[in-house]
Amino acid sequence: MDKNFLAQEIIRLKKEKNAVVLAHYYQDDAIQDVADFIGDSLELAKKAQNTNAAIIVFAGVYFMAETAKILNPDKKVIVPEWEAGCSLADGCSPEDFKAFKEKYPDHVVVTYINCSAEIKAMSDLVCTSTNAKRVIGSIPADQKIIFAPDQNLGNYLQKETKRDFVLWKGSCVVHEAFSLDKLIEIYTKNPTAKIAAHPESESHILKVAHYIGSTSGIINFIKTDPAAVFIVATEAGILHELSKAVPEKTLIPAPSTEDNSCACSECAFMKMNTLEKLYWCLKNESPEILIQEDLRTKALKPIEKMLALS
Repeated sequence: MDKNFLAQEIIRLKKEKNAVVLAHYYQDDAIQDVADFIGDSLELAKKAQNTNAAIIVFAGVYFMAETAKILNPDKKVIVPEWEAGCSLADGCSPEDFKAFKEKYPDHVVVTYINCSAEIKAMSDLVCTSTNAKRVIGSIPADQKIIFAPDQNLGNYLQKETKRDFVLWKGSCVVHEAFSLDKLIEIYTKNPTAKIAAHPESESHILKVAHYIGSTSGIINFIKTDPAAVFIVATEAGILHELSKAVPEKTLIPAPSTEDNSCACSECAFMKMNTLEKLYWCLKNESPEILIQEDLRTKALKPIEKMLALS
């Protein structure tokens, strides 16, 4: 179907159904253009918590929509693509994590928001890359900590907070795909550039970064820093809105180890959502996210603690 037609129909259906479209920065450009709000995990969680819409259409990956449903049991939460998952969430099964947690009974469990409702329900606190330092800082200094599921973010936080964690061995396939050799090659050609990296990236990438932060943190850094050229080490979808905000600046996506179509790092899960799927999702109000109430209330507690700290 024609993209202009789809966009017009989505706008019409949003009004007709009192629906709001929340989209992650990593979504396709066309989806970002019809979204009511674009954000990172923390911003989207807050927006989901505060919306007055009857229907939340979540254009992102499954765990994000699940979080929206945990926060909004009385609202209908729907997704364009049911199979849009996450390597971090998929790599941390409830059965395995339960066994892992039982090995460390005296540890507080802090989980990155990139995990399933079942994992959140086993957690004491949830965090995002935006508020992770603050969440860790709220825990007494003598308290032992399990951090899951992202070991790269965990390693970064250990250095930043001077705390020792027991780490679950998980990682984001997108942020582990950056090539240090290619990055240095680009930087050599652009010596005045500043490198901005997401803390899900591997330590050798973070070591060469001028700024390390969440998706929203990277955006704010690039908007406010006086440099004219930036190499951006996170999913390339961030560049769509950012390029509108700073048209005078040059934004270079950090190169991937793979030879793909954009020579940058893209999340295949995020890109499973399309404008046409978003249209049919809104038209049919399906697929819908449903969570058993007992699980929802258990998963809600650590999320509410996080939001209170944020």
